Amino acid sequence: MYDVIIIGSGPAGLTAAIYTTRDRLKTLIIAGTQWGGQLQLTTLVENFPGFPDGVQGPDLMSAMRKQAEGFGAEIIGADFSSGNFSKSPFKITAGGKEYVGRSVIISTGTNNQWLGVPGEKEKIGHGVAVCAPCDAPFFKNKNVIVVGGGNAAMEEALVLANFAKEVNIVYRQEAFKRASQMMVEKIKNNPKIKTIYNAEIVEILGENKVEKVKLKDTKTNKISEMPIDGIFVAIRRAPNSKEFEGIEKDEEGYIKANGFIKTNVEGVFVAGDVNNRSYQQAIVAAGFGAMAALEVRRWLESLE
Repeated sequence: MYDVIIIGSGPAGLTAAIYTTRDRLKTLIIAGTQWGGQLQLTTLVENFPGFPDGVQGPDLMSAMRKQAEGFGAEIIGADFSSGNFSKSPFKITAGGKEYVGRSVIISTGTNNQWLGVPGEKEKIGHGVAVCAPCDAPFFKNKNVIVVGGGNAAMEEALVLANFAKEVNIVYRQEAFKRASQMMVEKIKNNPKIKTIYNAEIVEILGENKVEKVKLKDTKTNKISEMPIDGIFVAIRRAPNSKEFEGIEKDEEGYIKANGFIKTNVEGVFVAGDVNNRSYQQAIVAAGFGAMAALEVRRWLESLE
């Protein structure tokens, strides 16, 4: 019997574990077979407090994990498959085994929607990115592409325009239909940002980094090549929440929460990007992880 089971091992989950274990709560982290969250796909992180020279994303996550384990957190490298959230204690299944906890923190984050084209996977972190606030400074005075047509793509382009020489938004349709009119106006009024309509990337080329892309005209199917230094994929992020039956979600799958932390089930809490679509940053997720841990302690104390 665990006092708390934390599902997810990104900044939110590991920070929550640091707090729960220091409060002497028996803590299990279901880390997943690919632990560490989005920061495992990031190179240099320059905006996480305490690292004036920056820190590599995987190094930051390893330090968080070591800190949580040092305080006594138990971590298993299995993927969550199902849970019975009808009553406490909660029964959680991962890796074919069942675990029981008095409370649960869901911190499973989001998954990036990638393009799925040849040359993309091996260049993630080498010119292919998903977070302009994280990586824009690495593309100072360079030419970049943003793929997408929603507000997220518009925001990425505006951030990149502060650093890049030129930003090209590549969109498969002939007009932006998912972005707000205000965001579209900002894009049109920025001289650094250009739009390539009716186009999609079909291949990313380069030896050890992004050097150019193959673009297909969605109307004529004509293929052309375009030299480029970086590609930011901003199609959308999908919350990792579909397995949580009985936990309320919004129309996009983000877990609903009262006061950012409490779900519709007593004793089940949420932290990080799986709940927060607006501020998907590591430091914000870590803060929510700490909040969730404090709420768990208060809830357990109220039972006693």
